[in-house]
Amino acid sequence: MLPYATLEDAEAALGRSLTAVEALWLRYSARMPDYLLYCHNILFLLVIFSLAPLPLTLIELCLPAAVSPYKLQPKVRLPAASFFRCYKDVMRVFIFIVGPLQLSSYPTVKLVGIRTGLPLPSLWEVAAQLGVYFLVEDYGNYWIHRLMHGKWGYEKIHHVHHEFTAPIGFAAPYAHWAEVLLLGIPSFVGPAIAPCHMITFWIWIALRQLEAIETHSGYDFPLSPTKFIPFYGGAEYHDYHHYVGGQSQSNFASVFTYCDYIYGTDKGYRYHKACLTKVSGFCIPQELKEQQGNGHLNGEVNGFINYGQKSE
Repeated sequence: MLPYATLEDAEAALGRSLTAVEALWLRYSARMPDYLLYCHNILFLLVIFSLAPLPLTLIELCLPAAVSPYKLQPKVRLPAASFFRCYKDVMRVFIFIVGPLQLSSYPTVKLVGIRTGLPLPSLWEVAAQLGVYFLVEDYGNYWIHRLMHGKWGYEKIHHVHHEFTAPIGFAAPYAHWAEVLLLGIPSFVGPAIAPCHMITFWIWIALRQLEAIETHSGYDFPLSPTKFIPFYGGAEYHDYHHYVGGQSQSNFASVFTYCDYIYGTDKGYRYHKACLTKVSGFCIPQELKEQQGNGHLNGEVNGFINYGQKSE
């Protein structure tokens, strides 16, 4: 709730005229408690996870030929029931885990200094803070994800997320409830290090979830705007991780590729890419050989084996 009763009061306190965006924010939030403003995150998460994957899902189910050239695992066709089951399970975790966590974490948000008042941050400030948040979250997510691929972490927790060896947008948050809690921690570390305005916090939460949905989409579109972001992993990068499955020791990063490169956990992926570049035939990444020897190659389950090769 802002300490200004009128537009004139706000301008007098700031010593200048309000911008159009600041005036809009004043009208919207002046009488609204900060707690309710923070709780907008729950609504944003619900709307994003419900609607963002929907267009591509409908196209895949109704007009698969239109997007087939861009599908990373083209011979995997999930029925509508699988999409619905995934969404239902995600909503269950959202209602019983994510929602209550969001509602109860408001004191922490206030403690770290996330503000709701005027003036609003500049675009440069917002961009700088978002950059910090993405880098910090990516680093923390990398190590938690990597630990999840240990024997105990994978068998007890992380295997749930890997049920989709060919990921879909709705499966971005599809995971064991404990994993949802653990991977949510790095998302709050950035704002704790560099406190921001509530609007910036909303943008951060929204962009991070949209990025996760795009990464799990299962499609690699050549004109995607994210292809112009330096060191961005994207759908193809993360799809390989899901394809390899529990044996994967590659591509742990959630957003960028720098951690995998620095710590050498992208070698299987780079070997695979180099192999596809040189050979136009059957090529098995190193970390899949054990699975092939045991008859557990994901491609056998998914209905194909030459991952990354486009359907003709």
